[in-house]
Amino acid sequence: MRAGVAPTPPAEGAYFGAWVDPVRHYPPDGSASASPSPTPSPADDDQVTVVRDYERSLGRRLDIAAVYRSWSQEFPRRADADLAAEDRYLLLTWKGADTREIVAGRYDERIRTRARALKELGKPVFLRWHPRMDATSQQEKVHSAADYIAAWRHLREIFRQEGVDNVAWVWCPTSAGFNGGTAHTYYPGDDQVDWIAADIYPGGAYEYRDFSEAAAGFMDWARHRPKPVMISEFGVPRSYGERRAEWLRKAATYLQHPQIKAVVYFDSDKGGRDDSGQPRYEFSLGGDAAALSALREVATAPFFNPRNLPVAASG
Repeated sequence: MRAGVAPTPPAEGAYFGAWVDPVRHYPPDGSASASPSPTPSPADDDQVTVVRDYERSLGRRLDIAAVYRSWSQEFPRRADADLAAEDRYLLLTWKGADTREIVAGRYDERIRTRARALKELGKPVFLRWHPRMDATSQQEKVHSAADYIAAWRHLREIFRQEGVDNVAWVWCPTSAGFNGGTAHTYYPGDDQVDWIAADIYPGGAYEYRDFSEAAAGFMDWARHRPKPVMISEFGVPRSYGERRAEWLRKAATYLQHPQIKAVVYFDSDKGGRDDSGQPRYEFSLGGDAAALSALREVATAPFFNPRNLPVAASG
């Protein structure tokens, strides 16, 4: 990994990463979870601590550590810098704002400040700006595909003016938007996008559905684009019970696709509802030894370890 250079796809295989929710280790009520480190630590250190714990459970360091930031939140935070300093790529998801206000220049100072801060970080960063922009729930601030594309180009131009060369731009609509939807109309163009991505979840909590079925529409579209693919979030619901490990092993087979160059597991039990109004289900593998063992098999397989990072013997 070279400082100051944007992440590039591995020649073979795919990077493996994860979002590890601090709540998985430090529940809001203070009770201990199934974490190797059940004692709560200072809030600003939680993210680094849980990532390190998670890596011990997988037997290797992550290639990618995912973090999430709101439009108004400052970044990179100390935790972001610490994660990047330990030879991981950051996958920084930055929520959007009103696209027309962005194009009008209302947020130029903020965008320029964030661009300079990422440049100063000097580490490779995946920047996933305003994912799922095609969802119905986003239309009040996205307005239209044309408005979104104009805003994307506005951000990229400011980053270009600031000489930011360590950021790879990740475009990520909804996966459902490729199944008869309009996701493709939000594509800013090959000259504007470095990686194309989608979050792939199997759907209903109780009706078993393979990863391959959930990913089919997106991958059919992606094969016509000369871009590396990132599965920027994926997870298997806890409700699948004993079949979770089976689901992960089958997903790993599908993910060994020559165009897929990065995969990121979403280890969280967020709750709430997704963009289609359906309940979000529990994807954390905490407390599920069989499923965690299956994910460890994925993470330590040569295909998903293209940097040949050291792998610890399973305990």
